[in-house]
Amino acid sequence: MRVLIAEDEKEIAQGLKFLLEKQKFAVDIVHDGVDAIDFFESTHYDVVVLDIMMPRKDGLAVLREIRKGPANPDVPILMLTAKAELEDRVAGLEAGADDYLPKPFATAEFLARVKALSRRNSGFTGNNIEFGGTTLNCDKYELSCSGKSLLLNNKEYQMAELFFRNPHIVFSTDKLMERIWGLDSEAEIAVVWTYIGFVRKKLKEIDSGVEIKTVRGAGYLLEEIK
Repeated sequence: MRVLIAEDEKEIAQGLKFLLEKQKFAVDIVHDGVDAIDFFESTHYDVVVLDIMMPRKDGLAVLREIRKGPANPDVPILMLTAKAELEDRVAGLEAGADDYLPKPFATAEFLARVKALSRRNSGFTGNNIEFGGTTLNCDKYELSCSGKSLLLNNKEYQMAELFFRNPHIVFSTDKLMERIWGLDSEAEIAVVWTYIGFVRKKLKEIDSGVEIKTVRGAGYLLEEIK
């Protein structure tokens, strides 16, 4: 799952990024509304967190532009603001926000709301994703099959989650790089091949009935072993 955080207070943005990355989310942060739109139109995000009070373009303007635009207009959006008045909450919700969290807020509540929105977006409401007799536990970051289980590290989990939520869908190397490492990553493209190898190895170690298959000239997809 990839999250865009648009928050002009840099310390808050970095803190939220740290919290989400500990929960195995991939996170991009920007500090003004213009950059928020640029990032959103260049990358697929599963959740967007918008602060209302931002320079260059405020959060409500960004929200309206996202909802009217062609790039993923139904993405779940959580609004953050120091304003707690009823009219501000109503304005955000009427503009198309899915949820609203006034500052200051508890980090546990923030995490719970982002997780709820990410699961709603994928049509997934439980803790597990199952495919081909293999289970990905989204709370424990664990793959299991045939009575065997293995923990996944951050990027392994993000890659496995993307494939398990989208079985039979081909993802190019560039798309995997974008979805998991982000447009501003300094990582080399070879890191995608490395982590494909890591996840493949763990699937084999648990005797999984699914595999990440290479589609020559196109990319990779998760399918059941025939």
